[in-house]
Amino acid sequence: MYFSSNIKLLRKRLGRTQDDIAFSLNMKRPTLSGYENGIAEPGMEALIAFSRYFKISIDTLVKEDLSKLAESELSQLERGYDVFITGGKLRVLATTVNTDNEENVEMVAETAKAGYRSGFADPEFIRVLPVFQLPFLSRDRKYRAFQINGDSMLPIPDKSWVIAEFVQNWFTIRNGYPYIILTMEDGIVFKVAENKLKAEQKLTLVSLNPLYEPYDVHVKDIREVWKFVHYVSSQIPEPNQLKENLASTVMTMQKELKEIQMKLKL
Repeated sequence: MYFSSNIKLLRKRLGRTQDDIAFSLNMKRPTLSGYENGIAEPGMEALIAFSRYFKISIDTLVKEDLSKLAESELSQLERGYDVFITGGKLRVLATTVNTDNEENVEMVAETAKAGYRSGFADPEFIRVLPVFQLPFLSRDRKYRAFQINGDSMLPIPDKSWVIAEFVQNWFTIRNGYPYIILTMEDGIVFKVAENKLKAEQKLTLVSLNPLYEPYDVHVKDIREVWKFVHYVSSQIPEPNQLKENLASTVMTMQKELKEIQMKLKL
């Protein structure tokens, strides 16, 4: 484990004192000193705090000897290009199993979304989520069910349950395919992804509903990625024709408004 030497190295590269870091993390300086000297072992909350502060994943802080990295690699790491964060290596996932040691499908209801944003890596939080099994899902893969809300992914109705498969390697994210993505800024979102991780270290997220504009999420803001597999809903999807007509009307109005604005400028 390289946690103690890594946080000391990162602190010095930032030109910060122990007092500076301790103040930023709301901890006592002797506690930080104990972590850096390997005398004290950090708990999960401390690990998360250091990970957020340095913008480096817990896996990297604990498992990688950063002193052995080249300067170019360290600089890249500090800019947010972390192989663990980007999914280039196996990532730790909090999960549950049934009495037969088979993976459960945990359910993240709309009411649990806020807690999931901070508790996704906490085994105690995951343990209290409702669970179920589906016989047609592969036993070799990990699945979780998320309740979606809103109309951004119509024709999949509001309040549907999306069953998704855990993605370990984010570089395998397929363009034009839907994913559940946990971000620190927006929490759980369900979108179609455009994979720009290698070139720009980001994903572009697109809604099925054309009324919603695409937007980018930097890899540093992403915590989990789950690939869409099935969805369950008590509603029959509505035809898209009316919504498409509405979207076309809105786009036409926007175009006409821009033309008017251009004429006013002249």
